[in-house]
Amino acid sequence: MASGAYRNGVHKGAPAASNFKSSSFKSKHPPVAAPGSGLRRSSSTSLGAASGSLKDDGGVPGRVRVAVRLRPRNAEELVADADFADCVELQPELKRLKLRKNNWDSDTYEFDEVLTEFASQKRVYEVVAKPVVESVLDGYNGTVMAYGQTGTGKTFTLGRLGEEDTSARGIMVRSMEDILADLSPETDSVSVSYLQLYMETIQDLLDPANDNIPIVEDPRTGDVSLPGATVVEVRDQQSFMELLRIGETHRIAANTKLNTESSRSHALLMVNVKRSVMGREAALSSEDDNSSHLVKPFKPLVRKGKLVVVDLAGSERIQKSGSEGHTLEEAKSINLSLSALGKCINALAENSAHVPVRDSKLTRLLRDSFGGTARTSLIVTIGPSPRHRGETASTILFGQRAMKVENMLKIKEEFDYKSLSRRLDIQLDKLIAENERQQKAFEEEVERITLEAQKRVSEVERNYADALEKERLKCQMEYMESVKQLEEKLVTNQKKWCNGEGPGVSGAEELAEVKKLLQNEIHLRKAAEEEVDYLKNRLGQFTQPEAGGNSEILKLRKSLEDEAHKKKKLEEEITILQSQLLQLTFEADRMRRCLERGGSGNAFTGLDSLMSQVGHLHLKDAGNGQRASIATLSEQVGLQKVLSLLESEDANVRIHAVKVVANLAAEEANQEKIVEAGGLSSLLMLLRRFEDETVRRVAAGAIANLAMNEANQELIMVEGGISLLSMTAAEAEDPQTLRMVAGAIANLCGNDKLQMKLRSEGGIKALLGTVRCGHPDVLSQVARGIANFAKCESRASSQGTKTGRSFLIEDGALQWIVQNANNEASPIRRHIELALCHLAQHEVNAKDMISGGALWELVRISRDCSREDIRNLAHRTLTSSPTFRSELRRLRIEF
Repeated sequence: MASGAYRNGVHKGAPAASNFKSSSFKSKHPPVAAPGSGLRRSSSTSLGAASGSLKDDGGVPGRVRVAVRLRPRNAEELVADADFADCVELQPELKRLKLRKNNWDSDTYEFDEVLTEFASQKRVYEVVAKPVVESVLDGYNGTVMAYGQTGTGKTFTLGRLGEEDTSARGIMVRSMEDILADLSPETDSVSVSYLQLYMETIQDLLDPANDNIPIVEDPRTGDVSLPGATVVEVRDQQSFMELLRIGETHRIAANTKLNTESSRSHALLMVNVKRSVMGREAALSSEDDNSSHLVKPFKPLVRKGKLVVVDLAGSERIQKSGSEGHTLEEAKSINLSLSALGKCINALAENSAHVPVRDSKLTRLLRDSFGGTARTSLIVTIGPSPRHRGETASTILFGQRAMKVENMLKIKEEFDYKSLSRRLDIQLDKLIAENERQQKAFEEEVERITLEAQKRVSEVERNYADALEKERLKCQMEYMESVKQLEEKLVTNQKKWCNGEGPGVSGAEELAEVKKLLQNEIHLRKAAEEEVDYLKNRLGQFTQPEAGGNSEILKLRKSLEDEAHKKKKLEEEITILQSQLLQLTFEADRMRRCLERGGSGNAFTGLDSLMSQVGHLHLKDAGNGQRASIATLSEQVGLQKVLSLLESEDANVRIHAVKVVANLAAEEANQEKIVEAGGLSSLLMLLRRFEDETVRRVAAGAIANLAMNEANQELIMVEGGISLLSMTAAEAEDPQTLRMVAGAIANLCGNDKLQMKLRSEGGIKALLGTVRCGHPDVLSQVARGIANFAKCESRASSQGTKTGRSFLIEDGALQWIVQNANNEASPIRRHIELALCHLAQHEVNAKDMISGGALWELVRISRDCSREDIRNLAHRTLTSSPTFRSELRRLRIEF
C-alpha cells in the first residue's frame, strides 16, 4: 500500500523544513564517572550479560528513549479509506497517542516524543538522533533504530540521501554531517562499515563478495566484533554519501502488496569515532600543607565511540503482504528475528534472570543497545490506515516495552601514550628554544649595560680631565704672572741699589710678602691635586656597583607588580561582597514589606504555595509516568479564591494568580468551571484595566485557551472580548503577547455564527495589525485565523447565506496573503495556501484575486504544493472558474 517513493522519494506529508526545536526528548550528556565512585546497576540484566555473569562496572543509568512517527496517507489509502477516520490520534504537545478501538473508545499511550505526519526530517533528527550523536562524540556508544510495519517509512527516516531535496536527508546523512563538523582532521578519525542481516547471514554491503561474516565475542568484556567486514575511513561528506549509494544498491528489496520496494534485510550502519581529548588529574596538596596546590598537567586521552544506525526490515503478515515462494521465506526469517528481539526486550523490561540473546544474530548484534552500555534511541513508525490497526497496535506495544529497558552508559577512553610523548617532545623543543632566546636576550642586555657604563665612565673621565687641565692652566698663568711681577720688582730694586739706594724696609717687606704668596700658591696647587685624586677614587667606586644596581631594580619592580596583583584581587573580593550585601538588603526589604502588608502577604504566600504544589505535581507525574489533574488541586485550594486574587492590588499576587488560571484553562475539563465561576469576565477585566505586559500576555493566552471551546466563543463576543483583544493588539509590542492575542482571534475566526460581528468590531483588522512585529509565531497565528475565516466564508457562500465579496478582501488582507503565500515557514505557507483556495472557490472574488496577483500563486500551488489535497483543491478551483480559465488563456498558460 505504501509506495516506493516514501523510501527514497518525496515524503508527501512532511514539510520541507522546520525551525522547531525540542528539549523534551534530548537529555544531557552523561557525566564521566570517577573510578570506583560511579553509579552501579543492580536490578536489570543486559543483553551483553545474558549469556554469562554481569560485570559490575561503574556507569550512568540511561533509559531507552522511544519516539513514534506517523506516516501520512498514501495515494491508495486516500481512496480506499476515504470514508474512514485514522486509527490513531496524535497529541504531540502532551506526547500522547490515542489508538482507536472503535468510534467511542480508544487506548492512550505516552512516548518520549510524538511526531506527526508533518514533522520534518530535521526535527526528527534533532529529537531522536542528535542526543545520541553528541554522546558518541563524547566517547559513549550509541544506537538509533527504526521499527515498524513494512511501508511505514523506516528507510525514509534513516537512510534517505536527499540528493534532490536536502531537507529530506535522513538520520544517517545528518549524523555524519554533525560528526565531521565536530572532529579535528589532525587528531581525530571516523570509519564506517555498512552491513545487512539477510536470512540470518551477515553480508557486507560495501563488498558483496563478503557474504558470510562471522560474529566474534570477547570472552572478557562481552563486546561483539565482525572480523572481515569492510572498514572505510571517511574524510568528507561526499565520500560518505558515495558509500551509502553503494550500500543501497546492494541491499535486497522486493515488491509486495504493502510496499513496492520492501526491504528484505536488516541494515546496520556502524560508525566508529576516535577522538583525542585532554583530561586533568586531581589536584595534590603541597608538602607544607599551605594554601597553594600542585596540579598535575593534562593527560592525553583517546575516546572511542561507536554509533550504530539500524534500519530493521518491516514486520508483515503473510496474508496482507501476499508473499510467496522465496519472498515468503524471507518474510519468515524477518519475523523470526524481530520476534527474538521482542522476546529479549520483554525479558529486559521485566528484569528476567534469563534473556534469550542467542536466539538470533540480530539480538547478538544489538546486545549493547538494549540493557548494555550504549545510549539508545528507538523510533517506531506507524501508518494511519484503520485496516492495519493490529500491526499498529503491535508496533506501539513494542515501543512501550522498550521504554522500560535501562542501559548503563559507560565512556570508552584510553590513555594516549604516543600523543603524550609527542606532546612532551614538542614542549621540550619549545622550552629549549625559549631558553636560548632568553639567554641571547640576557647576553644582549648585559652587553648593552656594559657599553652604557663604559660610555658614562668615559664621559666622566673626559669631563674631569678637562676640568683638571683648565685648573692647571689657570695655576700656571697665575704662577707666571707672579714671577713676572717679582722680576719687575727685582729689576726696580737693582736699579735703586745701583743708584746708591739700599734696600729699605719696604722692599724687604714686599719680598717677604711675595715669598708668602708663592708658598700659598704651592699649597693651593697641592690641594687641587688631592681633590682630583679624591674625585677619581669616587668615580671608581661609582662604576663598580653599576651592574649590581640593575638586579636590585628588577627585584623592586617585581615586588611592586606583586603588590598591584594583590590589590586587584582584594578589589574584586570587595566588589563581590558589596553585591552580596545589596542582595541581602533587597531580600530583607522585600520580606519587611510582605510582613507589613499582612493580608496581601498571606494571599501571596498562599498563591506561592499553590504554584509550588502545581510544580511538585508536575515533577512527580513526570517520574511516575502519570499526569495529575490540576483541577483536583484547584478544588483543594478553591477556584473562587484564585479568581478573587486576579483583582489584588499587589502586582506579584495578580501575576501569580493569572498564571494559575492560565494553567487551569489549558485543560478542557477545567474550562467550564472557570467560565461558570466568572473567570472569563475576570480575564477580560485584566485586559481592560491593567497595562502590565506580563498580565496581558498570560490573560490573553488563557482567553485563547477558552476560545477553543465553541460554547465560550459566543460568550467572549457578548462580553466585548473582540474589542478588548483588538485594543490589546493595537497597544502591545511584545511578540509573545501579540501571539496570544492573534491565537485567540484565530480561534474565534473558526465560528460560522460570529463572522459578521467579528468583522464589524474590527477583529479582522486587529488580526492583520499584529503582523507588524514580524515574529514567525505571530505570523503563523495570523495565517491560521485567515484560513479559518476564509473556510467559514466559503461554507456560508456555498449554503447561500452570504453573498458579495469576501470580508477579507474588503479589509485589505489579500495583499498580505499573496506576499506570504510562499513563506519559508511551512505552517504559515500551508494555512495561506488553504485560504487562497477557499477564497478562489467563489466567482465574485476572482477579479480581485487576478488584479492582486493571487492567480499566479494558485497556479504555483496546483503544481508545486507538497500536500496533495491542497494541490488538488487548487486545480479544481482553477478549472471550475470561468474567469480564471479566461485569464489563463489570455496569458497563454498551459494548465
